[in-house]
Amino acid sequence: MSDLVFYTNPMSRGRIVRWMLEEVGRPYEARVLRWETGDTKTADYLAVNPMGKVPAIVHDGLVVTEVAAICAYLADIFPEAGLAPPPHSPLRGPYYRWLFFGAGPIEQAVSTTAVGFEPTVEQRRSFGFGCMEDVLGAVEGAVKDRAYLVGDSFSAADLYLASHLSWGMNFGTIERRPAFETYAERHLQRPASRRADEIDNALIAAAAQPVS
Repeated sequence: MSDLVFYTNPMSRGRIVRWMLEEVGRPYEARVLRWETGDTKTADYLAVNPMGKVPAIVHDGLVVTEVAAICAYLADIFPEAGLAPPPHSPLRGPYYRWLFFGAGPIEQAVSTTAVGFEPTVEQRRSFGFGCMEDVLGAVEGAVKDRAYLVGDSFSAADLYLASHLSWGMNFGTIERRPAFETYAERHLQRPASRRADEIDNALIAAAAQPVS
């Protein structure tokens, strides 16, 4: 049994964590939970994540949930993977900013757009993300004509943002912009991203096969 257990579903944000795990390169045990059979609502899993959501990881008995938190944890606990600036680097602040920008403003903007909610000018003052255009403008400014969000190397912040942009553009919740497409495609070509996609796509295909 691995000391790193990964709870996921191949049609969830667990795909982001799978990519992160493949980047880290450490052995892990994946446990695929299915919504249709109530796997995420069992007593055993609710003891891991009371929200009954995936993904989650358990590393040496320590539980970590929430995608950005998992990415930050893995980058720090396995520094040899080079997925985060050193703790005292001046790049640490921008790294945190963009990693959690994905978990905050981008997630909020995409979620409200997906359900057809557009805040009024007055309501925007009460929303942390303001409006979708504000969010996309900030992201475009960060990635336009740049390979990486922070410094001159790939980080967990790039992984998280590239995943968000790719998903959002594919599902129509994020406007396609040349800067987004160039940035996301660059990072999705990484070997770890390809491996993660192959694993999750195979799981989806297997689940779709009729039971004989």
